[in-house]
Amino acid sequence: MQENLKIHFIPPVPKREKRVGIYCRVSTNSAEQIQSLTAQVSHLTRLTAAMPQWVLADVYMDIATSKTGSSRKEFNRLLEDCNSRKIEIVITKNISRFGRDTVEILDVLKQLRTLGVRVIFEQEELDTANTDSDLMISIIESLAQAENESRSDNIRWGIKQRAASGISKLYDRKCYGYKHDKDGKLVIDEQKAENVKLIFDLYLRGQSIIGIIKELEKRRIFSPTGKEKWCKRTIDVMLSNEKYAGDVRLLKSGKSEVQYLSSDNNPAIISKEVFEAVQVEKKRRSNMVKDENGWQRKNEKYSSKKKIKSK
Repeated sequence: MQENLKIHFIPPVPKREKRVGIYCRVSTNSAEQIQSLTAQVSHLTRLTAAMPQWVLADVYMDIATSKTGSSRKEFNRLLEDCNSRKIEIVITKNISRFGRDTVEILDVLKQLRTLGVRVIFEQEELDTANTDSDLMISIIESLAQAENESRSDNIRWGIKQRAASGISKLYDRKCYGYKHDKDGKLVIDEQKAENVKLIFDLYLRGQSIIGIIKELEKRRIFSPTGKEKWCKRTIDVMLSNEKYAGDVRLLKSGKSEVQYLSSDNNPAIISKEVFEAVQVEKKRRSNMVKDENGWQRKNEKYSSKKKIKSK
């Protein structure tokens, strides 16, 4: 026997026995989203291959389109394969890709836990095999809430940026009395514009909103939706719409700290003087007044009959 003989132990290659299913989803079929889908699959495939005891069993991909809407056939196929014990581990990019809302995610995780299927959220580094049920629920709920808030913030930020740069489509949003030309710009609809002028004129002459509605019905003037009956809200909004005086004010709700005014944005149906006079009259007629104690309701409501008698 040779004195320098050395024997090296070669460990056996572990058998790949855990069947893995990769689930990926994108919200549209745009080129950018399809590229994102490809990147998701490629990354998770490499991650699966790097685990000695994992074997890739199948890849499930859902692409939402205008035709299919929120249909998730591949997600349902994944759940069927889990029920059939074809899949033992599910790996996905993040929580938002896995479910449409918190309730659905928690319901599916409960089903898969009962089946003994392990779910891994790669981005959040969450693994149902290592996480307590109550903790998992708490984490998913807080992450979902944070994501929804982030999405809402992004939407609001986008609206503000487009408004600030003057490229928001809201500047040319059509309202009663206007139509779009071939370039999508606002132009006056002459016939309906006469009705707008009539509404402002009747209001300044002392008519209440109910009185204006009766006059419109008497003249057989249909509402913006083509109905014989006008809504009080429709008239009230029209009387406050700066667009009729040629201006557009965006983000003017009380929730927004910033407002954007586009002066002479479109052709005016009424003069700025008439519009301002109506705003003063609306404030005078309001049954709410503000004093040192805040907003208070007036003891007496506005009456067009009293207005007419006083003249």
